[in-house]
Amino acid sequence: MTRPNILLISGDQHRADCFGFEGRKIKTPHLDQLAADGTHFSNCITPTVVCQPARASILTGQLCRTHGVHDNGIDLDPAVGEKGFAGSMATAGYETAFFGKAHFSTYHTFEATGTPECLKSSANYPDTWFGPYMGFNHVEMMLVGHNWFLPEKPPHGQHYERWFYADGRGDEKNALYRQNAGETKEAAQTWHSKLPVAWHNSTWTADRTIEWLKHGRSEDPFCTWVSFPDPHHPFDAPEPWSRLHDPADIDLPKNRTRTFKGRPWWHEQVLTAEPTGDKKGAEIRKAYSRISEQSDEQLREIIANTYGQIALIDHNVGRILIALEEAGLAENTIVIYISDHGDWLGDHGLILKGPMHYDGLLRVPMIMRGPGIPKGKKVDEPVSTLDLGATFFDYGEATALQTQHGASLRPLIETETAVRDFALNEWELMPTRTGVGLSLRTVRTKTHKLTIDLQSGAGELYDMAADPDETVNLFDDPEHADLRARLIGYIESRPDDAGPIRTQVGMA
Repeated sequence: MTRPNILLISGDQHRADCFGFEGRKIKTPHLDQLAADGTHFSNCITPTVVCQPARASILTGQLCRTHGVHDNGIDLDPAVGEKGFAGSMATAGYETAFFGKAHFSTYHTFEATGTPECLKSSANYPDTWFGPYMGFNHVEMMLVGHNWFLPEKPPHGQHYERWFYADGRGDEKNALYRQNAGETKEAAQTWHSKLPVAWHNSTWTADRTIEWLKHGRSEDPFCTWVSFPDPHHPFDAPEPWSRLHDPADIDLPKNRTRTFKGRPWWHEQVLTAEPTGDKKGAEIRKAYSRISEQSDEQLREIIANTYGQIALIDHNVGRILIALEEAGLAENTIVIYISDHGDWLGDHGLILKGPMHYDGLLRVPMIMRGPGIPKGKKVDEPVSTLDLGATFFDYGEATALQTQHGASLRPLIETETAVRDFALNEWELMPTRTGVGLSLRTVRTKTHKLTIDLQSGAGELYDMAADPDETVNLFDDPEHADLRARLIGYIESRPDDAGPIRTQVGMA
């Protein structure tokens, strides 16, 4: 059998339930079809609920205390990153490529770090640089990609930024980026961007992928990661995508009132404490990474705009899948859609992400289609995006170049007898984000979820079968002491290869 191509497509901050096939009022026809044509993992979680650690875990197959990127603002060591799934697949004869938002290294650094993603160092990379980077032999990427921070002007930035400014009209485009073309009820970080869709970074990511699939690759099998930077905040979908979903028709969360009763102490503390570090960084954290409670009217605007961001990604996923067909690659390509983490998106009165591991944030999409992958199958065993590398090695007959904490998903895909007991998540949270330092460890089974802070011993435990909205914390309930001990035992079964606490080189 010919080894299959691997095409990994990811969103950023895309919740696991934000699809038409999941029952929400969102238009995702291409991703819905992908799920119908393949296998959907309904209990997939992120290894960490923020960008840099989660992305490093996807690449390396390791939990964050092992690969070292245990919070945003810490760079992935190239010696580790180059032995991730891309490097391992390249060693096995695969052509490797990356398009879009990488975030394996820190963008906003205190000093120049020399990486191609560091804003201060990016000017050192000439227009002719296209990798290699972290095991990917061909790279075309953007820096940041979230338009709270506008595209860097050359000579800073990378491939997207240089293309964006190449016609001399970058400042005009930036002005359009920030203009709100309609009423958004003063919803936080929400506007109808006037930037023409052709210039949007989601469009560019798909364009570059399609060009490479049709004209840029060799005849070797490929392993490619296509990484869209949305639906991350700010919620700034461009017209007409921002208007595709009427806010009046939006499905609001059932429990959308912020309450700290019965919750661990840090739930309230992280929303009120002063982030540590330099003043500028702290102010950005408070303005950009915290959103106050929104009215129902405002929440409808935020969710409708998020749906627009996702719909634009869905459109571009459709374009990529058509390009696969046109290039004669579809029958022998495994296509996977995931996200690095989710978003509360109004659950429990919260928006964005942080150390409250409600399922809207913890659970992520995972859809797989390709040769030998059953159509219309749903797997509800607890898995993780940590498992991707091991899965690629299994299908691609490759050998891991370093320790893997994940396991191949192939038995779950191809049989009805394979099971998983649990999936793990961890986050060594530095006080620069929220003013609070935490050592969070989370375990998710089919029916339960437990999170514990190893520093204070406080935690939360939810029966996800009986209480899917996570309203009753059972952590300190004596009747659930045996269950709590069993779940903590799963956490303690983690391989004993955690590294030291590392120093941040910047914010994110």
